[in-house]
Parts: sequence; C-alpha cells; structure tokens
Amino acid sequence: MYILLAILLLAILIVVHEAGHFWAARATGIEVNEFAIGMGPKLFSRKSEKTGTVFSIRAIPMGGFCSFYGEDDPTGEGQKDPRAFAQQKVWKRMITILMGPLMNFVLAFVVAAVFYWVSGVSVATGVDPYISEVMAAGPAYSAGLEAGDVVEAVNGVDVLDGTVDTFIGAISSWKEGDAPLELTVRRGEERLTLSMTPVWDEAEGKMRIGVMVGGVYRLETRQVNLPEAVESSWNLCVNASGAILRSLKQLVTTGEGLDQTSGPVGIISIVSDEVREGGFSAFVQLLALISINLGLMNLLPIPGLDGSRLLFGLIEIIRRKPIPPQKEAAIHLAGMALLFGVLIFFTFKDVMRLFG
Repeated sequence: MYILLAILLLAILIVVHEAGHFWAARATGIEVNEFAIGMGPKLFSRKSEKTGTVFSIRAIPMGGFCSFYGEDDPTGEGQKDPRAFAQQKVWKRMITILMGPLMNFVLAFVVAAVFYWVSGVSVATGVDPYISEVMAAGPAYSAGLEAGDVVEAVNGVDVLDGTVDTFIGAISSWKEGDAPLELTVRRGEERLTLSMTPVWDEAEGKMRIGVMVGGVYRLETRQVNLPEAVESSWNLCVNASGAILRSLKQLVTTGEGLDQTSGPVGIISIVSDEVREGGFSAFVQLLALISINLGLMNLLPIPGLDGSRLLFGLIEIIRRKPIPPQKEAAIHLAGMALLFGVLIFFTFKDVMRLFG
C-alpha cells in the first residue's frame, strides 16, 4: 500500500507538471499531439475530437510527457508547417515551457498552505539535550554513556528545561575537587545513572566529558488562520528551495551527496518508508518538497529539460532569430538520451541498494 502511495505521489507531480505545459499550450494556441501519463507502451488512449490531442496512460508508471506538433523534429520536414512548435512566437513557446516547473511550485505552495490551515503548524517550544556522539577513551565512554541517550538530570538537577545550555553549563562549571558528575539518562524505556569526572580540554579551554551534544526539539501543533498558513507555506517553499540549491551546488562542486542521490526506485522506497512512519502528514510534506525539487531540476539548463528550452528561447530573443530547429532538436534528443542513461544508472544503483 505504501509503495502504491509513493507511486501516486510521483504520478501527481508528473501530471501537474505536464498539465502546466498542456494548459499553457492550449491558452496560446499551440497544438498538442499527446498528453501521456507514464512511459512505454500505451495501455489506454483516447483522441479528442475537438482538438485532436491523444490522452494516454502508459505501462511504466514513471514520468510522462506533453508532446507538441512538430516538436524536436531532427529531419526538419515538418518545421515549415505553421502549426509546428518551432513556428510559434518565442513568447508563446517560453510560457508553455515555463508553466511545467511553475505548476510544481504552485502545487507545493497550495498543498502546504491548505495542510497548515486544516491541520495546524508545528512550532518548536524548546529543545532537550541528547548525546549525538561519544568520543572514544573519554570520561563519558568509560562511564558507559551511549549515542542516543537523553540526559534528564545532572547531580539531581533537571536539565530538561527546553535548552541544552543547562546541561553544557553543568559540565563546563565543574572544578577540580568537586564530586563526580551524576548523569541521569533515558535510554529507550530504561533510566540509568552514570558517574563520570570531566577533564580539562586545553584546546577548548573548558571542562569536557567527551561527547557531542545534540538537541531534540519539542514540537506542538498550533492552529493558524489562512494568512498565517499562507505565510508558513511560503517559508517552507523558500527554505526548501534554498536547501535544494545548496545541495546541488555542493554536488556539482565537490561531489558531496552523490552517494545519497536516488532515481525513481530509490525515491519510491524512501517515500514509502517515510509515509509508513509519518502517515498523511509525511505524505503531504514529501509531496511539497519533491514537487519543489522537480520544478527546480527542470529549470536547469541541461539539454532535454525545460531549462535548456528556455535558454534556447532567450538566445533567440537576443539574436533576434532562432537557432535552426534541426540543431536544437538534435541537442535536446541527445540530452534526453543522456538523461535516460543517468536514470538507468541510478535505477540499477537503487535496485542493488535494496537487495544488497
């Protein structure tokens, strides 16, 4: 069921993206040959008697497309036809191309706003300290402290006061001659009391027990009105876009995150696991985040993607004449071949990861 929900999530994103292209094409008078959901052989198709557009569902539930009359024709045979995509005014073509990614941003914004309005917004009211890492051979390691332990008290003093400062302060204020620190920690369902003596860290200039301290946020749901929901949705979209662009920059410049990159199979696996754990809330949040990701990725100037087609449109505006349609088509087709190769690579990688 969760795998089907993950496939449904991807299908929603693709349908909305391609619908953006379709609606813009219809509004600007560009002929649409086919509007397809999925890839591969057709399972079902229907041709509109009014417009001649074929609406189809295909066998492989990954991807989809909206093909325009005379688009990407490397032979150039149909390019002189006034109905051909290349013969349309550049502003019409650019609006039609841009509306696909734009609809993904609109989808994310609207879905998040409605969800926040109906279900409320999670607000952090504090943070509880926990041990994120224990250094080998330090006092904490010798005392038996483990990563994941939640620190509740130090020497009987409650440190669950909504900050990590009280816990850190209790360690750094320890002086030579004081009694060893008694930490009350929660590990799963059990509570333990562990004793340890801090040591002086010359480099840091303070007492330490040899741990990295993290924080678990305390969250509560607060009901909001529509303007507040819209504001929260906007903040989500802006922050998510920034994080995605930073990750993309690191991926390109340093290769960081390449080992975590996934194709459709990996995405379906991740989404199904997250929805199983987080329910409908996780489904909605992933829908918004992946929709933003899809919109941004499609705007990259990579041949075969919408960003590349927009770039050709800008070049045409600057040059005041289009690049020969045959050359542009050849570039886009080569880009699509490369993208399919990358897709196959990551799909193989995802499958090996699942069964490895």
